[in-house]
Amino acid sequence: MPERDVTIAAYYFPNYHVDPRNEQWHGKDWTEWELVKRAESRFDGHLQPRIPLDGYLDEADPDVMAAKIALATSHGVGAFLFDWYWYGGRPYLERPLESAFMPNALAGDLKFAVMWANHHWSNIHPWKSATPPTHLESGTVDAEQFEAATDYIVERYFGHPAYLRIDGAPYLSIYELATLVEGLGGIDAARSALDGLRKRAARAGYPDLHLNAVIRERQVLPDDGITLDGPALISRLGFDSVTSYVWVHHHPMPTLLTPYADMLEQAVDGWKRYAAEYDQPYYPNITVGWDSSPRTVQSDKFNPAFGYPHTNIIADATPAHFGRALEQVRGFVAQSNVPLVTINAWNEWTEGSYLEPDTLHRHGHLEQIRRVFGAKS
Repeated sequence: MPERDVTIAAYYFPNYHVDPRNEQWHGKDWTEWELVKRAESRFDGHLQPRIPLDGYLDEADPDVMAAKIALATSHGVGAFLFDWYWYGGRPYLERPLESAFMPNALAGDLKFAVMWANHHWSNIHPWKSATPPTHLESGTVDAEQFEAATDYIVERYFGHPAYLRIDGAPYLSIYELATLVEGLGGIDAARSALDGLRKRAARAGYPDLHLNAVIRERQVLPDDGITLDGPALISRLGFDSVTSYVWVHHHPMPTLLTPYADMLEQAVDGWKRYAAEYDQPYYPNITVGWDSSPRTVQSDKFNPAFGYPHTNIIADATPAHFGRALEQVRGFVAQSNVPLVTINAWNEWTEGSYLEPDTLHRHGHLEQIRRVFGAKS
């Protein structure tokens, strides 16, 4: 079988622009850049603050997004997988995608797709120690809201010429299966809702739909849903593929500063295991790094015993180590012939996992993608 082209798809977290709901919770003109700016080194060897090389830019500005698209494509990133939210009957944080990315993507090579981040939205921006997690918005949807949200996706995004397709089918990923199943009233009801989505997409002109499920073995966010029987659940719900969002959803970080090389070793073993366990193809995930300490109140003592965002950290998350991860995933792709690799992330600045250049590594991580996979032609 000839080796197929692989798309390097980076998750994009759109919380670096002004949004009305954020202003209600945090004040006028708030963006998550405020947490990045205030991050401090909390112990010896802790590499904070992280400073964006190009400054604290407004991602909803079309010119800013155009520069991101150019940067991504010139270094081999083939798609942005936008974290997409639907709360209270309407989308949230959608403006960078709709007002900045989609108009610019008409003339660019960068594809995009939606990863429905249907988790609860909590008071973690930042989180104050000893305070209980509070839901600011609920990620559960009933059948009516599921239909409304997915109709919005089909009608607003699938027809765009830059929308990512797998073998001709629009790609739609769903983050939190436990929350989906709970809101829809059980596994059979969730399967019925997903089948209904396929039928509605077909009526809209998309006879094939590629549904991807994000799998997870470990809790990270305080409101992560319960772990269900992964392989059996995926098959019962009728998904077409599985992938991951970030390594720490699967693999433990046993020490405060867990070496990147140790996490990579676990990740490579995980790719092989998921490919064997699931009936659907597994699209491998690479994580750039991990440090969620910017989401803690900086005056609190940093204590991983508190749980997220006081977690252990991936150390030595250098371009060189990231390049080794890319080499490993290239070998996996060659053997499995999958069409997509997911990367966490383009811009998860407050979780310490981003491809965007900073003042420490500059363009180093992006240059490794170009070295291993080449630039977009």
